[in-house]
Amino acid sequence: MASAEVLAVYDHIRQVMKGAGGDGDPVGGLRTSFDNYAKVTDETMKIEGKVTNLTVEGVPCAWHTHDDSDEDRRLMYVHGGGYMAGGLYSHGALASRLSKATGCCVLMVDYRLTPEHAFPAPVEDATAAFKWMLENGPNGASKASKSFISGDSAGGGLTLATMMSLRDSGDALPTAAIPISAWTDLAHTGETMTTRAEIDPIAGGGAMDALVQAYLQGKAPQDTPLGSPMFGDFSGLPPILFHVGDAETLLDDSRRCHQKALDAGVKSEIEVWDDMPHVWHLFAPYLPQSTQAIKRIGEYVRSFS
Repeated sequence: MASAEVLAVYDHIRQVMKGAGGDGDPVGGLRTSFDNYAKVTDETMKIEGKVTNLTVEGVPCAWHTHDDSDEDRRLMYVHGGGYMAGGLYSHGALASRLSKATGCCVLMVDYRLTPEHAFPAPVEDATAAFKWMLENGPNGASKASKSFISGDSAGGGLTLATMMSLRDSGDALPTAAIPISAWTDLAHTGETMTTRAEIDPIAGGGAMDALVQAYLQGKAPQDTPLGSPMFGDFSGLPPILFHVGDAETLLDDSRRCHQKALDAGVKSEIEVWDDMPHVWHLFAPYLPQSTQAIKRIGEYVRSFS
């Protein structure tokens, strides 16, 4: 039985997403909705530590650090939002908390969005930012000793696509990756797209078709593995930790990618959290499970010494 706090988050998400139509402006409405997605309380949006805005290869980014952050250990974070919404504001508090939990300097990447920029723009931006991060920290040029990529929803899929792109071009890969509530199958063939449709307050297949069209511009997901990484080659990728909620329509996106990674010889783990909605990590500290999930990511990242 979900707790009162979890049910309150479900109600909050439903109310926020009602505004995604945007009074005739679906793009603006969706972007406003995602900016408000984590706003259950003022505390969930609170950023602690230092934020340094910068531009990397023409892409707006932000470093999130704390006094005890190790500048040689770096984590690139790519936000969710269906490739059409989200940014440095919507996920800033989460990036701050991840920096504290992992001990890393976290580089948030405000990659180009649809409809202004379709696939492969986000992959290009994330790949360029990651390669830059390997050679540059918050205090200037220096090589990273350990590097990580994480992201949620579309950013979770982008996490996998970025690693596939780096591998295919022969570039250095991260030490490990953490996709959160990842949107990896843009053909929406997972069983949980149906079985979780009534309980998931945000991510239904029909509602996401317009996002797929805007991003892939008519390309078939099955033929576009860097756009829909479920259909990609997982061989040679670094260790992966998948986080996903049991209440999500995207549950099977993570479960099937985890299995594909294992089948390809990748060291992969998956944690399915009971009752949790899409990207519940954003609701810390209101939800205890959000704080616990961020702590778990911190433990995982710190295990790579």
